[in-house]
Amino acid sequence: MQAVMETYKRLGISPTGGRGSWLFDDEGNRYLDFIGGIATNSLGHGHPALVGAIKDQADRLIHCSNLYEIPIQAEAAAQLTQATDFDRVFFCNSGTESVEAAIKLARKHAHDHHGPEKHEVLTFSKSFHGRTYGALSATAQPSLKAAFGPMLPGMVHAPYGDLEAAEKLSGPQTAAILVEPIQGEGGVNVAPEGFLQGLRDLCDRLDAVLIFDEVQTGAGRTGHLYAYQGVGLVPDVLTSAKGLGGGFPVGAVLAKEEFAALGPGNHGSTFGGNPLAMAAIKAVLGVVNDEDFLAEVRFKGRILKNALETLADRVPGAEVRGEGLLIGFDFGDPDLARSVFEHCLEEGVLVNLVGGTTIRMAPPLTVTRTEVRAMLDTFRGGVRAAMSAAVPEAAVA
Repeated sequence: MQAVMETYKRLGISPTGGRGSWLFDDEGNRYLDFIGGIATNSLGHGHPALVGAIKDQADRLIHCSNLYEIPIQAEAAAQLTQATDFDRVFFCNSGTESVEAAIKLARKHAHDHHGPEKHEVLTFSKSFHGRTYGALSATAQPSLKAAFGPMLPGMVHAPYGDLEAAEKLSGPQTAAILVEPIQGEGGVNVAPEGFLQGLRDLCDRLDAVLIFDEVQTGAGRTGHLYAYQGVGLVPDVLTSAKGLGGGFPVGAVLAKEEFAALGPGNHGSTFGGNPLAMAAIKAVLGVVNDEDFLAEVRFKGRILKNALETLADRVPGAEVRGEGLLIGFDFGDPDLARSVFEHCLEEGVLVNLVGGTTIRMAPPLTVTRTEVRAMLDTFRGGVRAAMSAAVPEAAVA
């Protein structure tokens, strides 16, 4: 790895293969993957539908310029629009790119209808929208921006969940409100009751575009194809990536017809919508966009969350947040969180530590109930050990 730029704090494991919910290294060790490529391996590793679709498409056509019609791109777009409340799709390669496109779309819509003064984008604390300049400017985490300024102007940040603050910080100048229905990187923070509906109402009053960043919550992660479908309101624009390709790089912006403001020459992507990515999307949707499959995701999510909530009752200050198979266990104590994280790693269970105190779990949607229970056994063992070390007389059943 000496020649690779050190932009990641890597763990001391080296996966070389995978099957289902398991990763394997070249020394014969296996790991129960409960982070799924950071909510990306929606069908696990080596799923035959996904692997077969990519192999078959690679035999026929890997890349074709968007200068031409790409039939499989139209097919993938139709699958997405038919399964959602949106009319148009722009394809790109990642979540960051989808956010960039959504910001451009919103600003062009505002410019076309109101002029250049209406350009601000309101986002929220602890958000994460990506690493490129537009997405990073929208991300309200100062530590991620250090040494990279100046940021893109016209970005305004309010506390997540604070509707009153959002109303005070918005106005005629607001082109869009960009929000994650559940914040992933920020610690698996769920929007409080009424917050998202309040943002919907606010955008309607301001003639602003409501954008849901569903890069992490989409493609079945919450037990709905997209999280908005379980909330009871529809945004104007939605960004998608991660699990949509099941591990293959994809990104998409879904928009209602009246907000699909980008036309020829306004935006583009060399690789966006390439046949391999479209084959991956079609394969993933073919499995995930099924009510029985999504009901099973919700059921496994309840098993996981209920068990963790019972455990959290015995850990002072702990809290469990999330929906479906995107769950965070917040210890409220970085030392406890780190200890449990390291215990899981030592026992061959891969989870993720975010925000210093929260362990995030985002396994493949295909994870079995038995694997969920196995992970819970390991996690309980880690909590018991960490609590005993912190307070020797503590006992966590």
